[in-house]
Amino acid sequence: MTKNRKDRPQKQQKKRTEGHFYERFDKRKLAAPSSVDPVRNKRRLEGVEKLLSGIGVPDAKPFKPDAFQLEALAAIETEDVLVTAPTGSGKTWIAREEIRRLLAAGKKAWYTTPLKALTNSKYAEFSSEFGTENVGILTGDRKENFDAPLIVGTTEIYRNQLFDALRTGSEVETDLVILDEAHYLADEDRGHVWEEAIILSPKRIRLLLLSATVGGAGEFAGWIEQVRETKVRVVKAGPRPVELRAAYLSSELELYPLYGADGGYNRDIDAAEKKKPAVQRRRFPRRRR
Repeated sequence: MTKNRKDRPQKQQKKRTEGHFYERFDKRKLAAPSSVDPVRNKRRLEGVEKLLSGIGVPDAKPFKPDAFQLEALAAIETEDVLVTAPTGSGKTWIAREEIRRLLAAGKKAWYTTPLKALTNSKYAEFSSEFGTENVGILTGDRKENFDAPLIVGTTEIYRNQLFDALRTGSEVETDLVILDEAHYLADEDRGHVWEEAIILSPKRIRLLLLSATVGGAGEFAGWIEQVRETKVRVVKAGPRPVELRAAYLSSELELYPLYGADGGYNRDIDAAEKKKPAVQRRRFPRRRR
């Protein structure tokens, strides 16, 4: 009589021990007992409190232009201007106010940047300020409203328009060119674009060069005067209006001021990193084939 399948004796399956074998190596180690120095931790917390103090939205006040902004705005009407000012000082305000004056007089302006992302940002900013019908954009990816009185584009596009004007015997239709991030002239790979843009721009076109990190501003201005045969005013801003504060985030996600109370390097950072044990490499047994 044939036995049913369910009545047949079941083969005993071997217990798999591999999972248990690997599990022993995957166990997490218990955290080491806390070894935080209470004195150092108190010093760190006091330093962090001082580091973050005053950060927030300032009280609203009527805008008042700085002296360097007014100087540059007055000079750009008759000569080229090189503005060197820290980030956040208001360099773009100079360009915006001069653009406003030119558009009111029925004239044209070009605003160049070294990056497409920055070009798109300035295009959106100026479109909101002066109206979309008055602003165009020219990059390798976008070509919109290119007949507008204000064109925002990359420096390469403006340089290419100068080359086209030389070949065809025409002129670039603009009265002012703003070269934002003018320190790119020193860039090893792309600096020649700024050189060519400055050299090939006709003397009738005034140049407004903006930079936060240009070195040797006087020498830079002297070179522009030599190649363009124009006068260049160097305008420098005062101290940085937005204070920079430096901090260090440790591997334990603890924030430390980079500088100590004495103004030197904060040695507590080294002490905090040395207390952490070296990470051991996890070793797994080789599986047998």
